[in-house]
Amino acid sequence: MMSEGCSFMKGMFLGGIFCLVMSLFGTFSPGPQGDGHLHHHLKPVSKDELQKLSEAQMYDLTQQVRVYCVIMVTPKLLVYWATANDTWSKHCDKSVFYTSESSKALEALDLQEDDEWARLRKAITHAYENAGDLRWFFVARPTTFAIIENLKYLVLEKDPSQPFYIGRTEKSGELEYVEYDGGIVLSYEAMKRLVEIFKDEEKCPARGHALWKMSEEKQLATCLKYSGVFAENGEDAQGKSLFNKKSVTSMISDSMGKNPNDVVESCCSDLAITFGGMPAGQMQVMMYGVYRLRPYGHDFHDSLTFLPPKDSDND
Repeated sequence: MMSEGCSFMKGMFLGGIFCLVMSLFGTFSPGPQGDGHLHHHLKPVSKDELQKLSEAQMYDLTQQVRVYCVIMVTPKLLVYWATANDTWSKHCDKSVFYTSESSKALEALDLQEDDEWARLRKAITHAYENAGDLRWFFVARPTTFAIIENLKYLVLEKDPSQPFYIGRTEKSGELEYVEYDGGIVLSYEAMKRLVEIFKDEEKCPARGHALWKMSEEKQLATCLKYSGVFAENGEDAQGKSLFNKKSVTSMISDSMGKNPNDVVESCCSDLAITFGGMPAGQMQVMMYGVYRLRPYGHDFHDSLTFLPPKDSDND
């Protein structure tokens, strides 16, 4: 009898593990798969294509591409919060800092929510409802440094009424998602579908599952996949990633180890949009290098000019 009891308990235990594993796999295969959908490698418009446009057409394009930056902060990241506020966020057409708890030192929208996924949902909903005529959204942590002009160049000819979900893609099981540390770009249509699916607690729960908890980036991708929106990898013409979860220093160090004879070429894209995990001091240095340092007399021959937001005090 003892042997039979032990066998029964073992069976129950193994069966429970099997069900949990199958549930986990099920989490990564949600909703409509989209017939024939392929993973996209999204690239910016080429210089040759730009040269076919008139000056009036190019000006109109630059005016249409405007970005709402959703920056997620907490009091624990006060130094990064202050640095992002003082540096790259000034290049957004609208930037709002969303926090779990208000701070007397810095302005932000207090969502009064400790759970990171629930807080991100609230921030996305608020941004969508208060976007006005802005049609592109950039979601980032304050430890991410972003070059907003390069982001605008990437989506220059993309239609925000189509569902775009762009960044540095990774795969977990069958789920392709955009890494949060490299920043996440969403079109207006993607935001619209996302806010709508938030209302469906079965497909997109606000508090996740009871037995396990996915990261915000995976929960976001799962909800978007249910809405028929799939992750797309942002890269340049050479296939280099435009969204980076590592800092410039880390990427250069990696490149020196892997390809010491051609460090720059094997490191980063000339049109990089983000670098993640940036210390506050490095962000200030990046601002100097990206926006202030110029070789006198050198012309970069850029076809487009993205003007700063009106009344902005950015660099």
